[in-house]
Amino acid sequence: MKKLILVLSLILVANISDSQNLEYAKAVVKKLASPELHGRGYTVNGNAMAADFIVGEFKRFGLVPCGTTFYQKFEIPINTYPKEMLLKLNDETLQPGVDYLIESSSPGIKGKYKVIKVNKNELTSEEKLIALIKKAGSNFIFIDETAKESEDKDLNKKIDDFIAYLKFSPKISCKGIIEFTKEKLTWDNSMMQNPRPIFTINKTMDVSNIHSVELNIDCKFIKSYETQNIVGCIKGSVYPDSLIVVTAHYDHLGQMGKETYFPGANDNASGVAMILNLAEYYSKNRPKNTIVFIALSAEEVGIIGAKEFTDNPLIILDRIKFLVNFDLAGTGDEGIKVVNGSVFKTKFNLLSKLNTEYNFLPKVASRGEACNSDHCLFYQKGVPCFYIYTLGGIAAYHDVYDKYETLPFTGFIGYCSLMIRFFDAL
Repeated sequence: MKKLILVLSLILVANISDSQNLEYAKAVVKKLASPELHGRGYTVNGNAMAADFIVGEFKRFGLVPCGTTFYQKFEIPINTYPKEMLLKLNDETLQPGVDYLIESSSPGIKGKYKVIKVNKNELTSEEKLIALIKKAGSNFIFIDETAKESEDKDLNKKIDDFIAYLKFSPKISCKGIIEFTKEKLTWDNSMMQNPRPIFTINKTMDVSNIHSVELNIDCKFIKSYETQNIVGCIKGSVYPDSLIVVTAHYDHLGQMGKETYFPGANDNASGVAMILNLAEYYSKNRPKNTIVFIALSAEEVGIIGAKEFTDNPLIILDRIKFLVNFDLAGTGDEGIKVVNGSVFKTKFNLLSKLNTEYNFLPKVASRGEACNSDHCLFYQKGVPCFYIYTLGGIAAYHDVYDKYETLPFTGFIGYCSLMIRFFDAL
């Protein structure tokens, strides 16, 4: 009986020790998702400030560089919107990020333009498309997509192809495109610039008499923007040449004009909070295997940071025993989903068994291969790995609503505790 009580006490102490990190995790997310870091993108030095913050935490926990420095520098081209972001329809000013988005590859534009409203029936054939292009001339085309869900799917596919031509063809004189939709506004980043600006509007409004658009969009295309991965290590006490790697991208979408920024609390300040929590834990509880902590940049422009690292690794990839990529770690109401769970079944079974034994999370669900985050580039190099994301909770994603104040952190402590036991069992 005394032995059982001792075992239960040790488990309780371990859980309390892990749970003390929740306030730290919240502080990390609050910092990374704050206005002062400007969405951790490529305007107002937000990306670099986030990197410096992470390096400061690595140093505080006693991590050492895996090479000569914590920073792995590289360059990317990037299209940015650092200053003015004005859109008026019929003299009504719309709010960026809330009422509309600019397509991230759009160029800048300034002026007032006539708007040509398009009936979807004008986009059902090549002949009608050509007639529309002539009719539009050098004005803006306004396309109402609010009834798209109820329309014929095959016809919509053809219309979508024609709309893509209107958006991106350099051969036509159309000044720009405005799409009116009921769909959620979801932004991204772009490493290129297209011929004309494209706007998506989902504000509830009467568009029956739209006739003009006034714009002042400041855009800066940067051919070579210097960014960086952040890499630190804690040397293993028993197997220093055997590596466990944890990754999370720290970049996000940045700003859309000087007043609107995308906080990226769940995506992916939460993942950074996870690896920093693990760094703090293992700085006090030295692991058997060396653990490598990688905060990757440029995930949002096409997992470029992971490509840079796997093409120019600061560690020997063949020595990686296992890698876990944390992205979208801030919810967990319904547990976690494990990409590559069906590929590395033994490791997945271990993770699932530990969760059942300690009852950390409601569910540990398996998924197959998916090249949808940084793990993919490592996997393509033969590195055994999982990408894990939390399930349930908020629906905010790639929008202005993914913020610290509404991130629930529901499963964070159980998730972190589960990963510690998983890594210790490898």
